[in-house]
Amino acid sequence: MAINKVVSGPEEATRGIGDGMTVMFGGFGLCGIPEHAIAAIRKRGTRDLTCVSNNAGVDGFGLGVLLENKQVKKMISSYVGENDEFERQMLSGELDVELIPQGTLAERCRAAGAGIPAFFTPAGYGTEVAIGKEVRWFEGKPHLLEHAFDASFAFVKAMKGDTAGNLIFNATARNFNHAMAMAGKITVAEVEELVPVGELDPNEIHTPGIFIQRIFQGDNFEKRIEQRTVRSKA
Repeated sequence: MAINKVVSGPEEATRGIGDGMTVMFGGFGLCGIPEHAIAAIRKRGTRDLTCVSNNAGVDGFGLGVLLENKQVKKMISSYVGENDEFERQMLSGELDVELIPQGTLAERCRAAGAGIPAFFTPAGYGTEVAIGKEVRWFEGKPHLLEHAFDASFAFVKAMKGDTAGNLIFNATARNFNHAMAMAGKITVAEVEELVPVGELDPNEIHTPGIFIQRIFQGDNFEKRIEQRTVRSKA
């Protein structure tokens, strides 16, 4: 009999998340974000979170709703340019912010999932990113020591999943969701379509269910577009 990891919904899926935890949120911009899990965390009122995400959402959506509710103590991100409330809190000193190169962010996620505690990278040397970090030289180039993330929870969103937690992501949503799914101590997946074990083609699965502890099917996903650009008329 296959293991069933299905939970009833986002409320049960976010059970156990506590004040002061480090939490990962998958997606890329607003693409493939776990929007129902984020809404459930806001409803819980969990405080002092350290959030790891490539972005900080936008005003009124995504991680923006946690920022507006003052539930985030620190943001670890690579791109935060679309959120006015984030900017206000950062400039006022209300929010601790760690901006890191996007490749470093991705590798710190991947390293956590692979059981690698730390690695060296040339990205960020000579900038504020390097302050306080160990530097070693490899093949004539300086490299910074970066540590893998240590996240209590990871929340990801997939296009399709089965009851054992095997996941298929859609296009750009693979950028961070897959790595974060492997990196969390408890990984929660919300999916657009939930199917029985055996219905997914094994060759199409991006994240195997061994990395997933909880899964639920969401509905009415907004799927907002962060910046809508249209071609001007000729």
